[in-house]
Amino acid sequence: MTDLRKSVESFWAFAEARDWTAFADTLAEDVVYTLPQTRERISGREGFVEFNREYPGDWHLRVERIVAEPGQVVTWVHFTVGLEEMYGITFFTGDESGRISVITDFWPEPYEPPAGREHLTERF
Repeated sequence: MTDLRKSVESFWAFAEARDWTAFADTLAEDVVYTLPQTRERISGREGFVEFNREYPGDWHLRVERIVAEPGQVVTWVHFTVGLEEMYGITFFTGDESGRISVITDFWPEPYEPPAGREHLTERF
């Protein structure tokens, strides 16, 4: 099996560089992309590449962390669109050739903690 971690590292680097041809090469033809929070799914390389190509705004990303094991990789990315900042957690599964075949993307929203635990926590 080809190294999926390298495919995922390339996936993010090519996305940031807007190199959509190289980005597409990291993906299996039948890649499935799922966004559980919005209940959206894209099936197929062509549609997924176009989804990223058309994403609005002057966005940029930085990989914060990668956790990998054979056939599965998880990334934590810092994503900016203009002045807006967010973090994403993405789960990747690979095929036999090391291409990305399944992507599940989570974009958690920041929120204020509940009252009553200030004595136990530190805010940053």
